[in-house]
Amino acid sequence: MSVFPPSARRVARLSLAVLALHAAPVLAQVLPGDDFYTYANGAWLAATTIPPDRQGWGADYAVSEETDRRIAGLIEAASARDATGDVRRVVDYYRAFMDEAGIEARGSAPLRPLLAEIEAIRDRRQLAAALGASLRADVDPLNATSFETENLFGVWIAQGLTDPDNYVPYLLQGGLGLPDRAYYLDQTARMKKLRAMYRAHVAAMLRLAGYGDADARAGRVVELERQLARAHATREASADVQRANNPWRARDFAAKAPGMDWPAFFAAAGLARQERFIVYHPGAVKGAAALVARAPLQAWRDWLAFHTVNQKAGALPRAFVEQRFAFYGRTLIGTPQLSERKRRGLAAVNAALPEAVGKMYVETYFPPEAKARVQRMVGNIVAAFGRRIDNLDWMAPSTKREAKAKLDTLYVGVGYPDKWLGYDGLEIRPDDAFGNAGRAELFHYRRQLTKLGTPVDKTEWSMPPQLVNAVNMPMQNALNFPAAILQPPYFDPAAPEARNYGGIGATIGHEISHSFDDQGAQFDAKGRLRDWWTPADAAHFKAASARLVAQYDRYQAFPDLKLNGQLTLSENLADLAGLAAALDGFHASQGEGGATPGADREFFLGYAHSWRSKTREAALRNEIATDSHAPPQWRTYTVRNLDAWYRAFDVQPGQALYLPPGQRVRVW
Repeated sequence: MSVFPPSARRVARLSLAVLALHAAPVLAQVLPGDDFYTYANGAWLAATTIPPDRQGWGADYAVSEETDRRIAGLIEAASARDATGDVRRVVDYYRAFMDEAGIEARGSAPLRPLLAEIEAIRDRRQLAAALGASLRADVDPLNATSFETENLFGVWIAQGLTDPDNYVPYLLQGGLGLPDRAYYLDQTARMKKLRAMYRAHVAAMLRLAGYGDADARAGRVVELERQLARAHATREASADVQRANNPWRARDFAAKAPGMDWPAFFAAAGLARQERFIVYHPGAVKGAAALVARAPLQAWRDWLAFHTVNQKAGALPRAFVEQRFAFYGRTLIGTPQLSERKRRGLAAVNAALPEAVGKMYVETYFPPEAKARVQRMVGNIVAAFGRRIDNLDWMAPSTKREAKAKLDTLYVGVGYPDKWLGYDGLEIRPDDAFGNAGRAELFHYRRQLTKLGTPVDKTEWSMPPQLVNAVNMPMQNALNFPAAILQPPYFDPAAPEARNYGGIGATIGHEISHSFDDQGAQFDAKGRLRDWWTPADAAHFKAASARLVAQYDRYQAFPDLKLNGQLTLSENLADLAGLAAALDGFHASQGEGGATPGADREFFLGYAHSWRSKTREAALRNEIATDSHAPPQWRTYTVRNLDAWYRAFDVQPGQALYLPPGQRVRVW
């Protein structure tokens, strides 16, 4: 596992423009119009083997590994001096995690007080309090690939959907140990097998924690989760933000979701004084509350015990770590080998103290000139997107004004946040990996709660600088491009502009375009959920989106599995519009006559190289079922909708990717 596993990093996609052009010659025997992905990446695919501790391999993994190496060096250097403050916290957190002998010596003892509290639950009020105490700010439906949490619910603190000036807590569905409701409800042979193996995993974890009747407990846990899953919204429904706008008062919960002692729940969660909520998944909240009243208390105690052990396994002895990996790594996504402890330690410290590590990283590895150059690229691509809006023949002037207002007020964070968050008050001990993890998690949750009642900060970052990723936050009308993505091969100051625009430029365009995809286009310049489209414009946009859904629905990943064009629509729209805007931005940067067909070929090859990756079959199947992004190969095929690609590679009718001009999807 890398510092931030690429498997969890699918909000935006990265580039391999420079490395690809040097490392893998084009395969002449494959025509670009038949399979552009293989044309650009075939030699690399043939020569690349997935490491045994990874679910896949590609540019994102390679750069994350380099980022790991850099951070490990920074921690090692800080360990050798008398570090103070947050740097000392980073050093001590990492040191405690790496103290495997101490962790083994303590065994399961750190779990015992938590499990004893669970076993002491004797009534529904105590159950509600225990469920509330486990609430964490670990979900983000608009920015994350997955918003599932193992806790019964997750909470997200953000501005209101129709009130951009005030923070409000959003409640989202959770409670499942498998990735999605489909894993509990689908009756395919594969899903039935995974359910049986998950039940065995639940039993194994409980057995390690000292429970003698683990098999019976596991049966109750899986059945309870099956009933929770029945009330869960699908991924496609969750992507519809209009369904999420469900404002509830605290007093409404008893009538709208009966069964839970909501005052006890909110008091234990630190939300006793909160009057307003948005219930993102009302059906799931209602279903879970009914189960709190209906399901046997013993089933809930078993469920709480298992998820306590399962979530905290990383800071427990190796037997717990290996069992968790055996299911989630080897069985679920097909990774043969557990990552070395050093890699897992870096992931843990980044998750616990992200901005402290990020500040260390930026001070050493992100020069001001790199930030300035990327900011110029952002400016060119934003301007190009604005010109594309101006030139739309289907959009009414009133809608254009609203769209341009979003561009004019867009906040673009490059490299690192304007204001750093510190960790004063967080106790980190060099000999307490288990306690450190719990205290850091609770510190983050309480920090999120302190935002309630304060002015909304439009410049707040949702990603630390050392994350190899990028994001659009539609409710803030803001973008983040962390420092770690702004390095070779994604962005190389020494590389030709065509490569950088085909690489990081396409990522910049992608993120800008999210402001105008099927979700982002529902928010205005202030981040308010508001319909700013004329009926005719909205109809045109929906029709074009439907054509893109149909295009991706036709892609066949396996004989028994196609892509889901609706699930991946937002990302596909952003790929399409972002790639076109990046190409326009590149052309503008070259001046009159500066962009040649050869440069365009290099631009498109850079884009195709950015998607080169290999993924294990189990991981790819899970990705198709749960990820809002299409897998890399099919994201490459975005090019078939751009006229410039046909000219650059002389793509002709009869070739597999050829689309007649009238069938090429054009939105922005």
